[in-house]
Amino acid sequence: MAFGVEELRVLRRALALALHPRTASAEDVQDCLRLADSLDEAMREGARLRAFLVADLARYRAALPGTAAGYLALLEEALSAGYRPEVDDLAGLRALRGNPVAAALLDRCLALAEQDVRARLARGAVRRSTPAVPASRTRLLALPGGLSDGSAAAGEEAAAEQPGEQPRTPEKKPAQKPAAPKPAPAGPAPARPIPTPGEVFPRRKPASPPPNPPQQLAAG
Repeated sequence: MAFGVEELRVLRRALALALHPRTASAEDVQDCLRLADSLDEAMREGARLRAFLVADLARYRAALPGTAAGYLALLEEALSAGYRPEVDDLAGLRALRGNPVAAALLDRCLALAEQDVRARLARGAVRRSTPAVPASRTRLLALPGGLSDGSAAAGEEAAAEQPGEQPRTPEKKPAQKPAAPKPAPAGPAPARPIPTPGEVFPRRKPASPPPNPPQQLAAG
């Protein structure tokens, strides 16, 4: 990306304002905004050009070895634009190793690939070497005469929200079984026993038939 004379003048004023803060004039503000818009548009245009270049490179790579000359030229242009070689690029260059240009590009791509591998390993080592805060040290206990219970609880909640430790969910208490219903209280005992129907209505004995009247003998 190249800057023109006017763009460099605006960039210099912007850097001066950043190093020595002062009230910027309206003209300076407008020039800085126009320069920012121009930079954004240039970055978008550069991204579009790189996308087209990578797409053309993939088409030429798929048609190897018949497109070796065009592929090598596109690969060199893409590497100059910040492209990182892929596994297919290394395989294609190994197949064209008899070409001096392909051999030089292969050495360059292997060096870039080695740099990428080392960078990934370094990032992984830094990530693994970062000590994690033990869970037992994330909780702060209030000393006697120090923070109150409420402040200690707030400190524990803030410590529990630190990155790397998931907040603990409150333990659920087992559901208690409902108590069995109590039996209804019995009514008051009667003062005297209740008479039975047999006692209230005694069974009557059947009346015995009357004795036969004495037979009178007829006279004569």
